[in-house]
Amino acid sequence: MLDSSVIICSHNPRRRYLERVLDSVRAQTYPKDKWELILVDNASSEPIAKGCDLSWHPRGRHVFESELGLASARHCGIRESAGRLLIFVDDDNVLASDYVAQAMLIADERQFLGAWGSGSIDAEFEVEPASHLHSLLPWLAVRHVDRPVWSNVKSCTDATPFGAGLCVRRQVAEAYVDYCRTTSIPITGRKGASLGAHEDFEICYLACEAGLGMGVFPELKILHLITKERVTDEHFVRLVEGVTLSQYILANKWTGAIPKSPFALRGAAAFVLNMFTRRGFDRRIYFAELRALIGARRLLAEQNASTTARSKPKQISESVN
Repeated sequence: MLDSSVIICSHNPRRRYLERVLDSVRAQTYPKDKWELILVDNASSEPIAKGCDLSWHPRGRHVFESELGLASARHCGIRESAGRLLIFVDDDNVLASDYVAQAMLIADERQFLGAWGSGSIDAEFEVEPASHLHSLLPWLAVRHVDRPVWSNVKSCTDATPFGAGLCVRRQVAEAYVDYCRTTSIPITGRKGASLGAHEDFEICYLACEAGLGMGVFPELKILHLITKERVTDEHFVRLVEGVTLSQYILANKWTGAIPKSPFALRGAAAFVLNMFTRRGFDRRIYFAELRALIGARRLLAEQNASTTARSKPKQISESVN
């Protein structure tokens, strides 16, 4: 078995960004004969393999996944890979040259961890975001920790790594694929224009469920390339709605938490208060969160109704001679 598999999942990438990502992968100091490179084309409108040469890597190859969604692309990468450690890279993640080496060091020294990731994610913006967006930049997976943080408690968000540069032991990754085959409500992550999230958190939760831990490490360094389209008001409104809805679904799947109705007595009072106190962009964010809450309640209600219908015994009709 190879030491690791670097898996890049991509859908309609910006070619210049993907080239920088691949350059950073090519510059890894870890010996190339000990790891493989898999570039998953997730239903791109133009085949990524066209004009994207991976021959510089002795075990580099393209694979295609027709089912749209980041989770589906990750599943494909897991099935195609052979490394004992899987390193997931997005098509806008420029890795530090020692990323694979540091990931393997953590794998060998901290056997109690099942999933871990970058605690040092810097942003390179194509266009500098407006000042009123600065508080929302962590929603773009920008992160900095001063020291390693790990935990085996699923609710410890400080120790939960993002999908950018996520490192997963093979047994955890395979358990994730098996789990997704049977789960009633799949968490797909980003899917085309949809800005869902938290398929990465679900992987980490499964690591904890297996008796292992999760963590973030400042020595794992990433430069996150962020296009001008991702720092607009409209994008952040959509991002907040998509990620918040995913949070509700994730919490329900793993803790049984049911999102409270915004139209109950206390929720209605908060709605009225926010209607009168919020203005401009802040008001738009509030309504994005509200739509996410309503959407999550609807999805969970539909799933519950479907489960109930399937569980009902079939009626036996009496025949009359």
